[in-house]
Amino acid sequence: MRTVFSTITIVGVGLIGGSIGLAAKKRGVAGRIVGVGRDPQKLHDARRLGAIDEAATDLAEAVREADLVVFCTPVDRIVEQVTAAAQHAKKDAAFTDAGSTKAMIVRQVDAAALGGVRFVGSHPLAGSEKKGAEHADADLFVERTVVLTPTEQTSALGVVGGFWQSLGARLRVMSPEEHDEALAFTSHLPHLLASALAGMLPDDWHDLAASGFRDTTRVAAGDPEVWSPIFRHNRRAVLESLDQLIVRLVRFRQALVADEVSEIDQFLAQGKKVRDALGS
Repeated sequence: MRTVFSTITIVGVGLIGGSIGLAAKKRGVAGRIVGVGRDPQKLHDARRLGAIDEAATDLAEAVREADLVVFCTPVDRIVEQVTAAAQHAKKDAAFTDAGSTKAMIVRQVDAAALGGVRFVGSHPLAGSEKKGAEHADADLFVERTVVLTPTEQTSALGVVGGFWQSLGARLRVMSPEEHDEALAFTSHLPHLLASALAGMLPDDWHDLAASGFRDTTRVAAGDPEVWSPIFRHNRRAVLESLDQLIVRLVRFRQALVADEVSEIDQFLAQGKKVRDALGS
């Protein structure tokens, strides 16, 4: 399925925004792609790399002719940017985002007066710890899941869903709250653990950190400016997942102290079973 737009505006042309631009151009999804950002040099780089056709630092001007606007900025900026852009966009324009949290964003946007602009929350489950358009990939979303989080006010689900499918993605529809609860376990807690483990490594042990440590802590290289707002936005769900992890770690510690072999084996076997089921 391919949905074609005359103009797509991407707010925040980093890894995700740049990949959206490259993917849309490769697949003929947009006639024109405008990139918006605060750093002219980064916009220049994105244009040089072919992720966008035009660069703009003025949000109002950049969204004026857009049929679709995709916000790929840190989650604590999205609501303000959506409401500001809606004042200058076409009344039938569709807005979406790529934020890793959904409930706070979607509910606040729903409560705002967008003047006819249609917003659907999105979260592409793709990316890496790297940042910047220089790491963008036109095939980043192929066969990857994009979660859509419509509410009773959503009227552009088909348009936004068709857009992501045009980039090769699979769709899953969830409520904003269900999304945040799931992502606390599958994304936010793993990042927290990677950061905690990486932060514990003494300087004089760096040469002993082989592939196991490096693989486990890879996501800790993510930008703190992006991740700090994610934890704060999804605080309740992250705390719940952290509490459950603490219970499991305490049980394992108790089993290790008591040298309960069967309990230790069962703990490790359960983890292996689930990880094997996920595939490579």
